[in-house]
Amino acid sequence: MIDDILAKFDGAFAENTIRAYRSDFTQYQAWCSQNNIDAIPATADVMAQYVDYLATVKRSATIRRRIDSLGTILKLSKHYNPTNQPEVILAIKRMHRKIGRAQQQATPLTKPLLNQLLSNCDNTHRGLRNQVLLRLGYETMRRRSELCAFKFEDVRQAPNGKPAIKLNFSKTDQFGTGKMLPISQELFDLLQKWRSMISDDGYILRSINRHGHIGGSLNPASINTILKALQKDLKMDSYGHPLSGHSFRVGAALDLLEQGEPLERIMLRGGWQTDSTAMSYLRNWIS
Repeated sequence: MIDDILAKFDGAFAENTIRAYRSDFTQYQAWCSQNNIDAIPATADVMAQYVDYLATVKRSATIRRRIDSLGTILKLSKHYNPTNQPEVILAIKRMHRKIGRAQQQATPLTKPLLNQLLSNCDNTHRGLRNQVLLRLGYETMRRRSELCAFKFEDVRQAPNGKPAIKLNFSKTDQFGTGKMLPISQELFDLLQKWRSMISDDGYILRSINRHGHIGGSLNPASINTILKALQKDLKMDSYGHPLSGHSFRVGAALDLLEQGEPLERIMLRGGWQTDSTAMSYLRNWIS
């Protein structure tokens, strides 16, 4: 069922978005099957029951995203979409009162921690790749999939003569308008060193197996694994919460705020379209 529906979405959404839609619908369909309920046509009562079930096993942000996904799938496939009906709205309100709205925040990777992680990297292939990841993630404030999509050909000079890297697509730019992101001279030089070391064009971030073989690209999910390993090597109790791909965005945004940058500039650097979204990253870390 979901294959036929998502076939019509092909090309209209990013691959990661379609992958998330597939996962959310598959889990909803499995719950319906376990309860002898038809997944389609969906009803408001069934969707409300599903929200009540999710409230026992998932966080509120995950539940809201799943219901939004299901609503989009049903609406665009011309099936009845009950997600905006009173029964579902009330179920979501019950969920918020039961488990709250708080969303787990990524541990910020601020400049002091960035410098400690960088100083702990050696000059092997793996160490240099990790230095590139740390600087590229912090300076561009990009999401994991966007970091892994950067290619060496995207590194260039901005009109002002300073080094920059082109972001071709992003979560908020699905149609590839693109924009130039400023980077430091240190990162530019590091990228040239990394490029000469691997003697290969193509993707900047690469996988490296236990034998030291360098792959052609890096899976976005691997970024969390790399950051946690780097953090573990520091052996510092003060950074006990695990880092993740979002740590770059939170940490850099906090540093910009500390430097007195206005919210509008922080939003521009991080690619946030609304101030409420940007503030959701900063709110829990502002003393």
